[in-house]
Amino acid sequence: MTTAGREPHVELLNISKRFGGVQALDDVTVRIAAGSVHALVGENGAGKSTLSKICAGVMPPDAGSIVIAGVPVTLRSPRDALLHGIASIAQELALVPHLSVEQNVFLGSEPAAGAFLRPRALRKAFNALAAEAGFDLDPAALVGGLRTADQQKVEILRALSRGASMIIMDEPSAALSGPDTARLHAVIKHLAGTGHTVVLISHFLSEVLQLADTVTILRDGRHVRTAPARDENNASLIEGMLGRTLESVFPDKPPRPSSDAPVVFAASDVTAPGVNNVSIEVRAGEIVGLAGLVGAGRTELARALTGAAPAVSADVRLHGKQVALRSPRHALRRGVVMIPESRKEQGLVLQRAIDENVTLANLSDYSRGGMIGRRREQKAVRGVLEQVRVKAPSLSSPIAGLSGGNQQKTLFARALLCKPSVLVADEPTRGVDVGSRRAIYDLIVEQAQAGVGVVVISSDVEEVLGLAHRVLVMRGGRVVAELTDDQMTEANVLHAAFAEVRPDQTQEPGDATDD
Repeated sequence: MTTAGREPHVELLNISKRFGGVQALDDVTVRIAAGSVHALVGENGAGKSTLSKICAGVMPPDAGSIVIAGVPVTLRSPRDALLHGIASIAQELALVPHLSVEQNVFLGSEPAAGAFLRPRALRKAFNALAAEAGFDLDPAALVGGLRTADQQKVEILRALSRGASMIIMDEPSAALSGPDTARLHAVIKHLAGTGHTVVLISHFLSEVLQLADTVTILRDGRHVRTAPARDENNASLIEGMLGRTLESVFPDKPPRPSSDAPVVFAASDVTAPGVNNVSIEVRAGEIVGLAGLVGAGRTELARALTGAAPAVSADVRLHGKQVALRSPRHALRRGVVMIPESRKEQGLVLQRAIDENVTLANLSDYSRGGMIGRRREQKAVRGVLEQVRVKAPSLSSPIAGLSGGNQQKTLFARALLCKPSVLVADEPTRGVDVGSRRAIYDLIVEQAQAGVGVVVISSDVEEVLGLAHRVLVMRGGRVVAELTDDQMTEANVLHAAFAEVRPDQTQEPGDATDD
C-alpha cells in the first residue's frame, strides 16, 4: 500500500493545544492523503485524541491551521467539519438505542413531506446506502439490540449519509471479538477502496500494520515521524511511541508452581447463567489464562466465582475449605478479588476522587464509628499508587481525569489494598497503551511471585499465552481444552475456541462438537 502521488485530503499544520499547564500538542504537522488509511499511534496522553478532535471540529487549536483539499478552513464545531466532509466515530458510540437502524442512520436528515416522515423514502434511501457500503443490516431492527460491530456499521452509514469523505475512527476494535474485528477490518478496507479517507486511532499495533497505508507516531504531544506502514514493524512503532526500546512485551513468567503447591482456589461443577458444569483450580503463584470468543462464558464464569452473579450450583473451596461466595463483598472478605472487564461501567466511579475509588472496596479498614480517618486512608492510597506506578497530581482529583492506563492501574491498586489470595483480572489491558500494558503485566507477575493465585481473562490470545502458566479455552459456557507447556500455541487456542479439533489438544470426549 502506498500513498505516493495522492493529494492531501487534510493537512494539520503546526497545531498546538494546551489544557491548563499541560501541553497536549506542540507544533504538530500531519498530512493525510486522500483515499488512504492513516493511523495515529502513541501512548495515552500522546495527543492522538486531541489531534483527531481538532480535525473533527470538536475543539479549536490554540495555534496552527487546517487545510482541506488545498483550502484553509476554520472548524468551529463538528457540524462545520461535517460540512467539509469530516465525520468522527468515537469509541463510545453515540446512537439512540430505542430507534431503528434506518432512523439512526438518517437522524436529523429524514426524508419528509412537511412535518411528516416518509417511511418508504426512508427505507429506499437506507437500502441504497447500505448496498453501496456493502452492509447487511436489518433497517427495522432496534439499535439497542445490535452487537457492537453492527452498531459501528450504523455509525459509519450515518456518516456516509451525511456526505462524509473522511471518517475518523477512535479505537474501533477495542470492544470487538475476533470475528467482528475481521469484519470491521473488511469495512475499513472497503471504505478506503471506494475513495474514502480513514483516520485510524488504535492501540493494536498489528491492526495498524495490517490496515494502514501511513502511520504517524506521536509522543508527549510532539510529532515523532510519519512513515509508510510497510516501513514499520511492532518494534519500531513501540520504540517511536516510548522513546526507548521495549526489550520484551511480556515480563518473564515466574516458575510454574509444582504439583504439590497448595491449591488456593478450586471450584467444581460450576453452573450459572452462561456457564455449564465448569471446574477450575488455581495454585499459589500460578497464572491461569481463560481464552475463548466473546460470549464463550469467560466473564460469566468469573462473575459466578467471585459472587457477582448467582451460581445455580458450585462447590467452591479456598485453601481447601468449602466456602459460599454469595456476593462480591463475601468474596472480598475472603481474599477473592475481581478486576472487571469495563473499568468505566463496572469498576470506577468516574466523577469521584482518585483516593475514594482506591479505597472503595475496603472503607471499613479506614473508618471508626462511621467516620473515615483521612490521614490513614491517604497514606495507604499514596503507598499503593506508588506500588502500581500511578502518579496523580492530586488524590482528590476526579479519577475521570486520569488516562485509561492509569485508571486501569488504579483498579489494580484497589485490588492490592484488599490483600488478595486470588486475583481475577478480566480484560486487564483493554483500551490501554503499550507502556501501561507492560506495567500491568508486571503487576500481574508480581502478584503471582508473591503467592497469589491469578486468573487472567483476555480476548487477546497473545496476552493469555504471554502471561499464563496454563490456559483453559471456553466455548459455549464450557471448558473445552486445557493447554500447558508446548500445547500453548495460538493455533491450538483458536482451534479450540472455534470448535476445530487438533490432535495435540487436551479435550474431553465430545467437546469438539459442542455449539
